[in-house]
Amino acid sequence: MKILITGATGYIGKRLIPVLINEGHHVVCAVRDALRADKNYFEDAHVTIVEADFLKPETLNNIPKDIDVAYYLIHSMSNTSKDFEILEASCAKNFKNYLETTAVKQVIYLSGITNETELSKHLQSRKNVEQLLESKIYALTVFKAGIIVGSGSSSFEIIRDLVEKLPVMIAPKWLNTKTQPIAVRDVLLFLSRAKGHTALFNKSYDVFGPEILTYKQMLLKFANIRKLKRYILTVPVMTPKLSSYWLYFVTSTSYKLASSLVDSMGVEIIGKPSNINKTLNINPITYAEAVHLAFEKIEQNSIVSSWKDSMVSSGVLQNSLHKYVNVPKYGCFKDYKEQKIDDEAKTLNKIWSIGGKTGWYYGTFLWNIRGLLDKMVGGIGLRRGRTHVSELNTGDALDFWRVIFSDKSEKKLLLYAEMKLPGEAWLEFKIEDGILKQTATFRPRGLAGRFYWYSVLPFHGFIFRGMINRLATSG
Repeated sequence: MKILITGATGYIGKRLIPVLINEGHHVVCAVRDALRADKNYFEDAHVTIVEADFLKPETLNNIPKDIDVAYYLIHSMSNTSKDFEILEASCAKNFKNYLETTAVKQVIYLSGITNETELSKHLQSRKNVEQLLESKIYALTVFKAGIIVGSGSSSFEIIRDLVEKLPVMIAPKWLNTKTQPIAVRDVLLFLSRAKGHTALFNKSYDVFGPEILTYKQMLLKFANIRKLKRYILTVPVMTPKLSSYWLYFVTSTSYKLASSLVDSMGVEIIGKPSNINKTLNINPITYAEAVHLAFEKIEQNSIVSSWKDSMVSSGVLQNSLHKYVNVPKYGCFKDYKEQKIDDEAKTLNKIWSIGGKTGWYYGTFLWNIRGLLDKMVGGIGLRRGRTHVSELNTGDALDFWRVIFSDKSEKKLLLYAEMKLPGEAWLEFKIEDGILKQTATFRPRGLAGRFYWYSVLPFHGFIFRGMINRLATSG
């Protein structure tokens, strides 16, 4: 089959692609920005990368007409726009209009469980999208999933942050809301086994794990698995805004995503039973099993995708990376340093391991203070870390930076700052003729930007010098 994947750089999309390739299908990955696609796929005969923005119908002609099945995995969980429902509706309409001109026989849509009469804005939007995707030309199969648990999922990482950082939690009352979590492994099984299954055409199914748990029970089970003693006290007086700040300051989530999650967590997510498990021969695993599997992936350093690398975690960027690849030359302040290196391979490995638990090689405590200050003014701070300890790909989140260009063969890494700044900042590492060249570029915005640059200039002198010295030496 030739299969179209939308949301190909998202948490589920990145995991579904290799599953379909291993089954022998040809996968067409629709991405808004080709820079964010896995570069290995450009050399894979079983994959076609096309740039398509479903908010721009004219770009959809890049999608081939001879597709058999399409997956609709586009969501805007933390879209900065107040009109995200309109944007999601526009995406769905444009998708449907174009798909009806192709040979597609089945569209598979991953949504959320929407059985309550009162839904959050995001769940209501998901329900509206389902209705908009219905067609007389192709068949629609809808899977409505509960909370998805897996290495790198937003739910898993937020629970992990709360449990591992807080021995005692004074938490909002929505922790008593019931939900039915499902392992990401099972979600992928439902999605992959549904393609071409005519019995599922024009049908909708809730998919969920075998247990009904409150969020409080999920936290305590997680703590038990990690052999941590945790105490949780729920209080009725915490407003949605305070709840959002609570999640924002304790976890690695952005404030916008925290607000979206709080909005949804007040709604029970309980699935309606059906025969879908039997039809597709899937027996969903328990929450505890899903957590154990997630930590196996983490310990093996084999996380396929993380919500942190999605643009929903971005403090600044939302769409294309292209405009940030070419670092501006005029109207900017620069801190340029170069150093002869001892061992090129070791230096490259150090550069590609920077940030996260490794730190920034020099003055890491000052980087941590900068991250804390960023968090205090509504930024993302350093808590996103990095997905892989020694690999970086274009589009990855790296503490409060975003990887704009990453190519070890070209010996170049370019980062763009996503912290709160009165301007724009880039950090570039490049090796040429045995010399490591390190350039920090800042394009100020108004007088505030200029004041900011001069105020941090004294720190740059020894922080950036210390960093390049550590990177260049073989020790």
